[in-house]
Amino acid sequence: MSAPMQNAPKVGLVSLGCPKALVDSERILTTLRAQGYSFSPSYEGADVVIVNTCGFLDSAKAESLDAIGEAMSENGKVIVTGCLGGEEEMIRKAHPGVLAISGAHQYEAVVSAVHEAVPPIPNAFVDLVPEQGLRLTPRHYAYLKISEGCNNRCTFCIIPSIRGDLVSRPIASVLYEAERLVKAGVKEIMVISQDTSAYGVDTKYATSPYRGRQVEARFQTLAEELGQLGAWVRMHYVYPYPHVDNVIPLMRDGVILPYLDIPFQHASPQVLKSMRRPANQEKTADRIRKWREVCPDLAIRSTFIVGFPGETEEDFSMLLDWVKETRIDRAGAFPYEPVTGARANDLGLQEIPDEIKQERYGRLMEALQEVSAQQLASRVGRTIDVLVDDVEPEEQRVIARSKWDAPEIDGNVIVENATGIKPGDMISVTVVDSDEYDLYAVPAGTVQ
Repeated sequence: MSAPMQNAPKVGLVSLGCPKALVDSERILTTLRAQGYSFSPSYEGADVVIVNTCGFLDSAKAESLDAIGEAMSENGKVIVTGCLGGEEEMIRKAHPGVLAISGAHQYEAVVSAVHEAVPPIPNAFVDLVPEQGLRLTPRHYAYLKISEGCNNRCTFCIIPSIRGDLVSRPIASVLYEAERLVKAGVKEIMVISQDTSAYGVDTKYATSPYRGRQVEARFQTLAEELGQLGAWVRMHYVYPYPHVDNVIPLMRDGVILPYLDIPFQHASPQVLKSMRRPANQEKTADRIRKWREVCPDLAIRSTFIVGFPGETEEDFSMLLDWVKETRIDRAGAFPYEPVTGARANDLGLQEIPDEIKQERYGRLMEALQEVSAQQLASRVGRTIDVLVDDVEPEEQRVIARSKWDAPEIDGNVIVENATGIKPGDMISVTVVDSDEYDLYAVPAGTVQ
C-alpha cells in the first residue's frame, strides 16, 4: 500500500434494510473512495462511521437505533442516514452525540458530513474507483436501482413519506450502468425499486439517447434492453399492472429470467381494500394461470401480511386457498405490525390479537412450504444452469442458485461431487432431489 493510501482517512459503514438501501450505501462509498477515503471493516479502525438506517417498521426503527448506539459506543463519531433519518428528533433524543443526520438517498449530505468530520487529504487519487463503482455484493451479482420513491399509498406503508413519490432514472443512465456491471464480471443483475413496473410513468416514458438511438423509459423496454447484455436479469418488486403481461414472453424466450417478485400482501378483497391494494384476487389468479401457460417455467415470489386490522378467519382462509391455487413458488410472510405514521392506524378496524396473528402466521407458512415443496419436486430430473455463490472444496460441494432463486431470500441448489469450480461460475447440473426450499443436484453428465 502506498504512503498516501496509508494516511487516507478511513470510513466505517453499517448498512441496514433492503437492497435499495444497499445500493445507496454503494453510491456513498463510491463517491468517498473517489475523493481519497479508504474503508475500515471495524469500528476501532474507522475515523468516522456511517449508519445507513431502515425505518419501514417500528421494529426496524428499534434495530436502527440499536445499531447507532453500538457505533456510538464502539467509535463515537457517527453519521446517520437512510430511511430513519427523516425522524431526526427521535434519533437525537436517543443518541444526542451523532454528528449529522440525513434522510434516504441524500448522498451529498452524507458526503458533506464526512468531509466535515474527517476532511479528505489533498491531492486527488487516481484509479481508486473501478468504472462500475464500489459494490457490497459478491463480484458475480449486483443490484440495479432504476428509480426512487413510490406513487402508491398502501395504508400499511410509510415509504412514500420517507422516500417521496416515484422518480425514475433516465433509461440510458440505467443501461450504461448495467453495461459497466457486466463488463466488470457481473453475471446476474437484479432490478430493484419501490415499484419496478411503474418505471417511467413519472417522466411520461421520456426517451434518452443510448448507443446512438432514442430509447423509451418503459418497463418492457428496460427488460428488452437489459436482456441483450448477456447476464441474467431478475425483476424485483413488480406491481401487477396489466402491462406486466407483455414481459412474460420475454421470460419464455430467455431474454430475462422467468421470475417475478410481486408483493401481493393478501388475497381477501376486503383486506386488500383496507390495504389500498388491487382487490380482484380472482382476476389476479387468472392472470397468473395465463402467465404460466405462456411461460411454464415462471417462478413467482411474493410476501404476505397476516393479522391486518379487520382480518377475519374467512379472509385468512381465502388467503390460504389462494396461495395453493396460484402455486406461489417462493414467499415470505409476517404478522402485521403497526407502523407509526401509517394510515392503517386510523382506519378504525378491529386489531387482531397477537396470539391469533401468530397462529395464522404458522398456518400460512405451512401452506407456503407445502406449495414450495411441490413446485421444487416437479424439477427433479431436469438439467439446468446454475450460478455458483459459494464453494466448499473439502466436501466437494458448491452452493448455487437457479433461475428461480434470488440471493439470500430464496432457496439454493446444493451441488455434490463438484470440483474445480469457483464462485461466479455458471455450470450445468442435473437435479436429483428437493425439499421445501432447496434443490439437490450433481454436475450434468454424472447421473448413472
